[in-house]
Amino acid sequence: MAYSVKEIYLTLQGEGRHTGRPAVFCRFAGCNLWSGREEDRADAQCRFCDTEFVGTDGPGGGVFERAEKLAQAVAAKWPHNGARPFVVCTGGEPLLQLDEPLIEALHAEGFEVAVETNGTLSVPDAIDWVTVSPKAGTDLAQVTGDELKLVYPQAGAEPRQFEGLDFRHFMLQPMDGDKRAENTQKALAYCLAHPRWQLSLQAHKIMGIP
Repeated sequence: MAYSVKEIYLTLQGEGRHTGRPAVFCRFAGCNLWSGREEDRADAQCRFCDTEFVGTDGPGGGVFERAEKLAQAVAAKWPHNGARPFVVCTGGEPLLQLDEPLIEALHAEGFEVAVETNGTLSVPDAIDWVTVSPKAGTDLAQVTGDELKLVYPQAGAEPRQFEGLDFRHFMLQPMDGDKRAENTQKALAYCLAHPRWQLSLQAHKIMGIP
């Protein structure tokens, strides 16, 4: 299988439970909820996406014909200083491409493998850390994991809908855009009133890093 990757880069995780942790981001091209083209946004299942995932022209991106080649490209971004390497497979929707051979190849390079998915596709068992970010109007195929990270507010995706699912951490992340300040206050108030939820801020935007 060939893998189409938008970009590969070293950064600090900016969201969720691993905020601040050094990680290689492997961003796969393509998504099943939006084409990634602005002309299609109004008709997309997910209309608030703030990520560029079209094509393979980003830093480190390309088409990788073999899992081992992609794993080597990911490993080349990690500073070899003794810490266990950490890779976040994201998108778009990474599970359109992320498969067992690639997970095995990343493990062979020593990586702890995390995935950030919209949850409409099942996650392979070998993944080390599973983050599901549900989108309104979609059916969840992945209802267990390490972290449920809900962009808030979303009409039709209220936090109470997900509290019965089997996740270790429940994170509420203010929706970005022209109402970000207002949404942050709403998310903060919700977390204070419902302590099962923790606030997740997009720290990478505050720090000005990818």
